[in-house]
Amino acid sequence: MTKFDIELVGKIGSMALINKEHDDIDYNIIASISRQLKPGIIWVTSGAAEIGRLDYIKRNGSELHGDINQIKADYSAQGQSILLANYRQFMDSRYSLRQLLVEHYHFNDDAKKNHLTEMLLRCPSQGAIPIVNYNDPVSDEEVRKLEIKSLKSKRSKVVECVDNDETASQIALLVKPKYLVILTSANGIYTDKNNSNTLVREISGKDIYELIENIEHYQNYCDGASRVGANGARAKLEYIKEPAKNGTTIYIANSKYKLDDIVKGIAPSTRIGL
Repeated sequence: MTKFDIELVGKIGSMALINKEHDDIDYNIIASISRQLKPGIIWVTSGAAEIGRLDYIKRNGSELHGDINQIKADYSAQGQSILLANYRQFMDSRYSLRQLLVEHYHFNDDAKKNHLTEMLLRCPSQGAIPIVNYNDPVSDEEVRKLEIKSLKSKRSKVVECVDNDETASQIALLVKPKYLVILTSANGIYTDKNNSNTLVREISGKDIYELIENIEHYQNYCDGASRVGANGARAKLEYIKEPAKNGTTIYIANSKYKLDDIVKGIAPSTRIGL
């Protein structure tokens, strides 16, 4: 029987946290998620940049203009505190909340990777819930590209952390969770994104080799993304291959459903695993 170190790693995308009708945080979604968090769960959250953008517009009446990377850093810095304050507001007061801001080098350096792993694994016994996000406020895109290029010249496999889908999958490789749940604004993977009846309920196989073949088959149906800079469903399926090989069961599901209902198969989703 496979031994797991953590119950669940979860991730929510930016657009799943936004109420498009009101151009604001979807407080119902973030409240619902926060109340479900408990020790044994590691939560990877996007949303800082978009929430910071909306907050800036609210206060100033217009968007920032200029270099897109600088704007992303500024919005992220503004949105990060708002995002964490909302998780803390709605989370069970008995539990500690710990913010971890990571960058690509945390997953490409053995010492940093071990430090991160040990910290995450201490959290359940200490009654703490880690909230993880990529450290956009201090991440310079050109410097990141140069660092990644340098790493690729020395090794064949490099973690880039181009978005939080990859970050969540890398966290899952560090701590070996029973479940990896990726929440989006859709119910899962579709063979036709314009037809809700084409939801793929399960991707499995008789062994890990067939499972990976089937994941790659469904990647052919994926295109597009919910926002600029996102990589969409195809990338999600790419990132989750390694956790799936490790024995983790992955769910891609809608953020409106409860985590327990997703992993129990009550809520619609795409389940990926043996």
